Amino acid sequence: MNAPVLVGPSPDGGGPAPAPHRARHLVQRPLEPRAHITRRQIDILRLAANGSTNRAIAHQLGVSEETIKTQLQVAYRKLRTRDRTQAVTVALRLGLLSLDDIDVPAGANSGYRHSE
Repeated sequence: MNAPVLVGPSPDGGGPAPAPHRARHLVQRPLEPRAHITRRQIDILRLAANGSTNRAIAHQLGVSEETIKTQLQVAYRKLRTRDRTQAVTVALRLGLLSLDDIDVPAGANSGYRHSE
């Protein structure tokens, strides 16, 4: 016969009685997954921030396009974002990327009129 399970305050008045079963060892997720983004994922985000397609990033890094897609999805999850624009923005905000990482094409603003 099993011993009765005690519920309610513990006899010493310090809170509930401990559970009679053994605690399970659960895999703990990091409290801040953004801190665990890899260097490779940052490199991929840097290339994406500069307008490279998944195909171009894959070619430049010598991996498959599917690998880039997977790495971006993992980065989105870690950064808690939904797409590459939001991921780049969050990476900039967190300091994982800097504005110096983004190349502005020559003549990017030519043709605009300045109103004075």
